[in-house]
Amino acid sequence: MTTITTVKRLSEHVGQTVTLRGWVYNKRSKGKLHFLQVRDGSGIVQCVVFMKNVDEESFEAIGHLGQESSLSVTGEVKADERAPGGFEIGVSSVEIHQVVDGYPITPKEHGVDYLLSQRHLWLRSKRQSAIMRLRSHVMMSLRTFFQDQDFVCMDSPMFTPNACEGTSELFEVPYFERTAYLTQSGQLYAEASAMALGKVYTFGPTFRAEKSKTRRHLTEFWMLEPELAYAELDDVCQLAEDMICYVVRDVLENCQAELADLERDLSKLECILGPFPRLTYEEASKILLEHPDSEFVAGDDFGAPDETILSEMHERPVMITHYPKEVKAFYMKRDPEDESKVLCVDVLGPEGVGEIIGGSQREDDLGILEGRIRDHDLPMSAFEWFLDLRRYGSVPHAGFGLGLERFVGWIAGVEHIRECIPFPRTIVRLEP
Repeated sequence: MTTITTVKRLSEHVGQTVTLRGWVYNKRSKGKLHFLQVRDGSGIVQCVVFMKNVDEESFEAIGHLGQESSLSVTGEVKADERAPGGFEIGVSSVEIHQVVDGYPITPKEHGVDYLLSQRHLWLRSKRQSAIMRLRSHVMMSLRTFFQDQDFVCMDSPMFTPNACEGTSELFEVPYFERTAYLTQSGQLYAEASAMALGKVYTFGPTFRAEKSKTRRHLTEFWMLEPELAYAELDDVCQLAEDMICYVVRDVLENCQAELADLERDLSKLECILGPFPRLTYEEASKILLEHPDSEFVAGDDFGAPDETILSEMHERPVMITHYPKEVKAFYMKRDPEDESKVLCVDVLGPEGVGEIIGGSQREDDLGILEGRIRDHDLPMSAFEWFLDLRRYGSVPHAGFGLGLERFVGWIAGVEHIRECIPFPRTIVRLEP
């Protein structure tokens, strides 16, 4: 019995005979040699088939294998610096599971719309597989960071009973005899969890019905949202900085193969060290008003072009704090030194990525929060449970939300976040 292994683990078996189970990624033949590139989900390895080392029937059959034919190859693992990944397999036997002909995604160029329609197959490509493995590692790294900081993972519900901030960006769904909404954020429920457990985070899918077609928007995406009791704005700014630095270091150390497959410029990640530059909204506004390519209007929220301008000015993520109260949510705490501003932060990723984190200190005063709900013409009854958090043991607390796909897209150097989720959902795409 030979050892069954994966491409990722080949370095552990140099000089040994192993069996690798996978699919034909590419193939070329030259006389008495077949060169198979075999992928198994963990990577791609070259498998060299000499006619003299396998039976005649197998050698003949290999010559007819099309892209994505499934097979198991057995052979000796050899270290070779010239080979992709640094290893290759000298094949001694092959078991063919299915011969494929006419695979829809060929090595030629395909349009993005076609590839998205074939997303169930496009995921098998070298680049897309690398992004998915990177995404998986980033998710694990985020969880490890918060676990090590003694945070508790608390799941917030996907169904919410009220459209508390207006229905324009919410998906309505029938819910037995009622109407429910798919959540935009787990934050409000995370606040309740933080009052019970101190330091918590939620991590799961969220939904936005915003009719946006930009490269930064999906209708379904994943959000990580830490919430801390006894915390203020500076606390979450530091937490966000520490988290980003931790994950980037972890990726640089453990995802070298994926970054290589993506041809990522590592120098762009190696410089991600604290402290991050910080600007107030007023300071950032001044930069934009003086920038020749900006159409920013003073007092407005920053749009994607504004964020791009600001983020391209820095090699590290930049934190923008103290936005006008008019452009931020009602639950954010006002700045006691300037009531026209709120104690909030947006973290803009470098390289023109734009916002990857949005956070704030929350309003912890019951009377003030009740007034805000009335001012925004929101249904007070829908917020009674939320107001209870201020009635019974209210404390300063704060948190933020990290958009996973934007975060992964920046780390991977991917322009459009639709590549950073297995099956993207946009305003024009619900399939496959």
